[in-house]
Parts: sequence; structure tokens; C-alpha cells
Amino acid sequence: MRIPRIYHPETIDQLGEVSLGDDAAGHIGRVLRMQPGQELVLFDGSGAEFPAIITETTKKHVRVKVTERIESSCESPLDLHLGQVVSRGDKMEFTIQKSVELGVNVITPLISERCGVKLDAKRFEKKLQQWQKIAIGACEQSGRNCVPEIRPIMSLEQWCAENSEALKLNLHPRAQYSINTLPALKTNKVRLLIGPEGGLSAQEIAMTHQYQFEETLLGPRVLRTETAALTAITALQVRFGDLG
Repeated sequence: MRIPRIYHPETIDQLGEVSLGDDAAGHIGRVLRMQPGQELVLFDGSGAEFPAIITETTKKHVRVKVTERIESSCESPLDLHLGQVVSRGDKMEFTIQKSVELGVNVITPLISERCGVKLDAKRFEKKLQQWQKIAIGACEQSGRNCVPEIRPIMSLEQWCAENSEALKLNLHPRAQYSINTLPALKTNKVRLLIGPEGGLSAQEIAMTHQYQFEETLLGPRVLRTETAALTAITALQVRFGDLG
């Protein structure tokens, strides 16, 4: 059986006894049904991981003894920031989960002209918390010890206008370069824009040019928004990161 990896939101600055949070305790006690004496690995987002042994379990409470700190990183050399226009249903959750597995560092949910999701501020805040939990779960599964940030939702133009030294990319079927033929990066940072299911409007595409976004293509087929995001991330990691 694979040793479970559990995110601990508080900094682990010394070895010894640690009480786990409610979410982690519930997962270990009620879902995995683990018992005292069994092993797990904690990570706190610092880049290290912490082998531990369970010392106490109840339905709502789990304590473990941290036995070691191990510096371990599987982070890509590519610093990738995904700007994803919010998609319907569970497509956004799927995109977040898989993009974290593929090594994305930051995700910003965006609202554009053709965005099909209409939620008020309170419901968007709940979504944001849910998406961050999905990112944490993807880190637990994939072996990442650094948790990507899911930023607050913002408008497409606000995100495009942010000052950044990164290479800025927007997918376009008639672009001059594919990801595979992009010139060598001058920095390890890339900001990748993925539009909504209906695509960006002509005005929005013109706006991305204003903020120095380069157009790039993936291939001859039209991809759904969630497929486009994961395909582009994979191609960028193969070209500039640590895949392949």
C-alpha cells in the first residue's frame, strides 16, 4: 500500500507530536481508517516532506509523531501561471486538478465576455475555497510539496494588464509559432491564457495584443477549453520544463 501524503497547512518547524487539521483527520480516520502505528507523510508547502507515525486516532482527532524532515522537490524549472476563463460544471475543477499535476505554479480564474458562468461574489468565494482544496489534493496525489496558489477571480483585462516579465501566450489557430517552435525563453516564466468555450471576442484578442501577448497554436484541431489548457501545459513542459 502506498504511504498516504497529507497536506498540513501550518508550518512544521520541529520534529515531534503534531495534531492534524479537521480535513486531514477526517480523511485519515474516516476514509482511510488508519490506526496508530501506521505511517504517513506530511508536507506543509515549504518544499520539504515529513515522514510521520500515527500516535492517536479518533473520529475527529488525529495526532502523529514527525520523525524526519526531508528536502524533496519535484517542481518544474518552468514557472507557469495559468489564466483560465472559468468554465461550466466540473470542467474547471478538472482543469485545476490536472494542471496542478502537470506542474502549474499559479492559477487565476478569469471572467471574459463569453464566460458562461454567472455567480455572485459569495458563491465565487466558495468556489475559490473548493478549487484550492482540489489543488491540495492534486499535490497529495502527484508528490508535489509546494501547493500552487489559486488566486481570486478577476477580469480578463485586469489579468492581462498585470506587470510581468514572463512570456505571455494566447492560443490562436493562425499563429506564426507553435509551442514547439517558439524561440528560446529569456526567462523561466510563462503566463498562459486559456479562453472560454466560446473563445475570446475580437475585441479581447486585440486587447491581449495591447498587453504584449504572443499568439501560439497547438495544432490543426479545435480543442475544448479544458483540453486546450492541459495540452498547452504539457507542450510547454516538454519544450521548456521537465516532461518527456
